[in-house]
Amino acid sequence: MTQNPDVPLRGAPDLSQFAQAAPVAAPAAAPGSAALPAVVDVTEANLNELAQQSTQVPVVIVFLSSASPASRELVETVRTVAAGYDGRFVVGRCDIDTQGGIAQALQINAVPTAVALIAGRPAPLFQGSAEQAQIKEILDQVLEVAGQHGVTGRVDASAPAAEPEPEPLPPLHQEAYDAIEREDYDAAIAAYDQALRENPKDHDAKAGRAQVALMSRTREADLAAVRKAAADAPGDLEAQMAVADLDVMGGQVEDAFARLIDAVRASAGDDREKVRLRLVELFDVVGPTDPRVGEARRSLSAALF
Repeated sequence: MTQNPDVPLRGAPDLSQFAQAAPVAAPAAAPGSAALPAVVDVTEANLNELAQQSTQVPVVIVFLSSASPASRELVETVRTVAAGYDGRFVVGRCDIDTQGGIAQALQINAVPTAVALIAGRPAPLFQGSAEQAQIKEILDQVLEVAGQHGVTGRVDASAPAAEPEPEPLPPLHQEAYDAIEREDYDAAIAAYDQALRENPKDHDAKAGRAQVALMSRTREADLAAVRKAAADAPGDLEAQMAVADLDVMGGQVEDAFARLIDAVRASAGDDREKVRLRLVELFDVVGPTDPRVGEARRSLSAALF
C-alpha cells in the first residue's frame, strides 16, 4: 500500500462546484450499529449528488477495474472497516473501465486506488491493497480532517437502501461468469466464444472475453521479471505485449497503449498484425467509451498507414 501521509485537502483537484446545491440530508444511525454499509456505484450521473453528500459525511471511493480481482477485494475490505464507524462514511466504488472520465479527472493512474470526498473536494488516500488495520488508521485521519471542515454527519448504516435485483444474465454469459468464479478461464472464454458465434454483435460477450483472456495471461505473471525481459529485449514482441497486459491490469492504460503502438510501428507482416490484434483486444478491456481508447485508435491508424 502506498499511503498519502498528507490527507488534508490542499493540492487536490477542486470538486467544490458539485457541492453548491443544498446538501443531501444525512439521518443519524442507531448507536452501536455495525451493519455493512451499502456500496454506491459512482458514475458521472451521481457524482454531483455524492459531492453534495460529502458536505455532511465523507465519501470513500475505491477505484477498481473488472480485470483486477485485488481491486474488487479492496472494496469489501473498506466496506467491512467502515461498518465499525456507525454511518460516518459512505462507501463507493468506481470502475475505471466504464467511468474513464471520472478516473481521468481525479488523476487515477493505477488500481486499486482509494480517494475520499470531503466537503466536495477529493483527498487521495492510498494505492494498492491494504489490511483492515491500515485502512482503519487512514479512516481515522479522514474523520479528523472532515471534522476540521465541519463534515460530521452520519448516514443510516443499519438500514442501507435496497438495491434492485440485477437482471439475469443470458445463459452463456452466466456460464462464463460461473467459470470465472472458479478461475476456469478457458471455460469462460469458450462460453463467450459460443455467445459471439450466436451473436457477433454481442458487445458484452466481446468485452468479457477480452477481460478473461487478460486475466488468464497475467494470472501467474511476475511483474519484475516481465518488465526486465521487455527492457532486455526491446524487439521481443511477446515481451512487450506481456508488459502491456500488466500495465492495463494495473491501470496504466496510456503506457500500455503507447508501448504497443510503438511495437506496431517497429514491426511488419504477421508480427505487426499480432500486436495490432492484442492492442484491439485491450481496447475492448478498457471500453470503447474511454477517451484513452479513442486517442489510441487514432494513433494506431497513423502507425498503420
